[in-house]
Amino acid sequence: MAIPENALPPGTKIDEFTIEHVLGGGGFSIVYLATPNGGGDGVVIKEYMPSSMATRNENLSVIPASEQLNDRFAHGRRLFFQEASTLTTLKHPNIVNVINFFRDNGTVYMVMSYEEGANLQAYIKKHKGNLSEEFVMAVFLPLLDGLQMIHSKGLLHLDIKPSNIHLRQGANPLLLDFGAVHEMMQTRQFQPNQVITPGFSPIEQLDPGGYVGPWTDIYAIGATMRACLEGVSPPASPQRREKDELRPAVSAFKKKYSPHLLEAVDWAMEVDPMLRPQSVDKLIDALNGKKVQPKKSLFRF
Repeated sequence: MAIPENALPPGTKIDEFTIEHVLGGGGFSIVYLATPNGGGDGVVIKEYMPSSMATRNENLSVIPASEQLNDRFAHGRRLFFQEASTLTTLKHPNIVNVINFFRDNGTVYMVMSYEEGANLQAYIKKHKGNLSEEFVMAVFLPLLDGLQMIHSKGLLHLDIKPSNIHLRQGANPLLLDFGAVHEMMQTRQFQPNQVITPGFSPIEQLDPGGYVGPWTDIYAIGATMRACLEGVSPPASPQRREKDELRPAVSAFKKKYSPHLLEAVDWAMEVDPMLRPQSVDKLIDALNGKKVQPKKSLFRF
């Protein structure tokens, strides 16, 4: 694994912890394994470090790369702080456990429980899809239970995808990365600066004025389930709206999976948000074989 540029060196002390080594990183953060200075179990620390607009000075502080980027950097830091604050209130066995968060080095840090396991995206790549129905159900029913709790709090995740799902022993999942989380609005209006992942973000997340809601997370769940079967990301939603050539799961995978699982995947992945399950419990019912989805799929191929 390549060490992200500007990562804190091993042995660095921040707050009550000592950095051991880098676990990973993305465009907006670096993730470390750390240990409490007083002893105890290791933790994961996520640092707000947007590589495109910040750097680290000789004092290890994270600073905007230029004066022109001050406002963008500060806005992102506020959102990261909001994510950490939100996650400390969401306690569920299948949602990442944020223990604490704090400010230091001109940025924000999030402290999470460390759990052994593997990333679902890497697992899909390793097996080239073709994951068993038993595996899919073992992963997604608990995830949906956690997502149902998130929605019950009036929140949306808005960035569900294989790389944001951590697998513990026995395929016991954890939903990660709530950087895009925001409150459901009464008008359900599109929020600017959405995180977009081609193949997993539905059309309403890309359209200015699109209506986002529980059905938006449900599309991402459906696309993630399909990736488990097929081994690749689905086509981007604008491409599907223009000309939907995605073969329905009920015909593409009928020799390997039960009809109710495939029907649930197709229903969750309807391009039109009004045709999807409007709540998590409807999708759970469909996965469990209850005939709640429309009889005629509106997929075209």
